[in-house]
Amino acid sequence: MRRKASLILLALAVFFAALSPLMRWYAFPRLAKIPADQYQDMVLEAKDATLLDYGTMKAKKVDKVTIVQTLKGNVEASEKIEKTAGRDVVVWDGLSYVQGPDGKMVSKIPERYIFDAHTQEPVHATGEMVDGDPVKREGIEFKWPFLTEKRDYEYFDAQARITAPIHYEGEQDFRGVNVYYFEQTIPWTKVPFPQIMPVEGITPESVAKTGTTRWYTTVRKFWVEPTTGAPVYGEEIHKEELRGGTLLGGREKVTAFAGHVKMREDYIRSTVDLVKSQRLLVLLMTSYLPWGFLILGAGLLSLSLYLEARSRRPGDPMPTETREPEPVGA
Repeated sequence: MRRKASLILLALAVFFAALSPLMRWYAFPRLAKIPADQYQDMVLEAKDATLLDYGTMKAKKVDKVTIVQTLKGNVEASEKIEKTAGRDVVVWDGLSYVQGPDGKMVSKIPERYIFDAHTQEPVHATGEMVDGDPVKREGIEFKWPFLTEKRDYEYFDAQARITAPIHYEGEQDFRGVNVYYFEQTIPWTKVPFPQIMPVEGITPESVAKTGTTRWYTTVRKFWVEPTTGAPVYGEEIHKEELRGGTLLGGREKVTAFAGHVKMREDYIRSTVDLVKSQRLLVLLMTSYLPWGFLILGAGLLSLSLYLEARSRRPGDPMPTETREPEPVGA
């Protein structure tokens, strides 16, 4: 009976020991993915910012500029692309809406971001764009990969339509969450005017005829929770200028927008709470279950060997046979 139990325990030990690496290296890469129907929004603010008054074409100080960013999963588009891509794809239709202190629109830039649901690598397909301009992204945008590494990544800048390194700058604690800090600097770069301008009657084409150009630079900062790859906080030191042309009335340049953009406090709290809950799910597949199965397998193996040793132990000694006395020879 002990022998049979030890064999069963041995089989279970082998099963759980084999399940441990399968959970981490086979199941996790296939199960962990961004849902195609995900929706998220974010509100950022730049207080005491500088903003261009298009009526006077002069820059002025304002109390606050608000940026509302939304990302909406387009399930229909992702399913269509998956048929030819041969992998799980997520399509995010994004919108960056900037408004001044009076609530009026400053700019409105839509974009479509298409990426692999598991790795967050870009997937190039029809419809990939920024503000109506077709683009071919390289690198990540918005989100880092699951199990983010301590290294530099390539990050796509939607304003400049270019990819540049975003540098790993160290490990920090952000409101009780262990995070990796990344920073990217985009030097002064000539960028397109938004398709929708803040003043009626002004178009990118009409501005181009004046010879005036738009330039942009930013220092982008992200605090990323490495297990999920989700940023828990972000900032930008953002500057835009209009340069040259007759639109500026002989001036060399004028500030269109300058400010230190930060996430609003209520969105910081909700983002941190959300990332903490998602982190537990990822850890379950990458750490808790694999190590748990391995420890369970080792325990079952030890118990199996113990029962096997007990089954092989010799029993009580047999009683000594009593022999009849032999007759003594004459």
